[in-house]
Amino acid sequence: MALVVSDRIQETSSTAGTGTLTLSGAVTGYKTFSTGIGNGNTTYYTIFDSTANVWEVGLGTVGAGTLSRDTVLSNSSNTTSLISFAGNTINVWCDYPATRSVIQDASLNGTAPQIRASNGLLVNSATVSANYTLATGDNAVSAGPVTISSGVTVTVSSGSIWVVV
Repeated sequence: MALVVSDRIQETSSTAGTGTLTLSGAVTGYKTFSTGIGNGNTTYYTIFDSTANVWEVGLGTVGAGTLSRDTVLSNSSNTTSLISFAGNTINVWCDYPATRSVIQDASLNGTAPQIRASNGLLVNSATVSANYTLATGDNAVSAGPVTISSGVTVTVSSGSIWVVV
């Protein structure tokens, strides 16, 4: 199935141990994982036990009223092991972990730890239609041929390289 991230997904659970969570229903104002993510799909999650002050961030699979904890990305013990929850009421929500995120700043510049095209194709426009300055120390690659629109300037700063392949 698909990796799905959705807004306003939060449920509670009182599952103890390290296994699949049995979800108890949406927190007021939120949707369930089954409704917002869909059964059989994977999603990023955060679990927080405010009584024991422990948490876990990971990737899990949504089932009918359940969330399996498939891969732990980080936790309150600074490991990637499953946290053994005590059976207190815990909050579980759909999250977007920083280590897996693509971030776009106010200038629409994107950053990511790594970009991978699951279909094997990274696509770029064949036309540069806005002025762009490649910052010192940054490099760029484009698949060509590339046309630079009339009146548009691409500036490659000292110490930088732009390669068109």
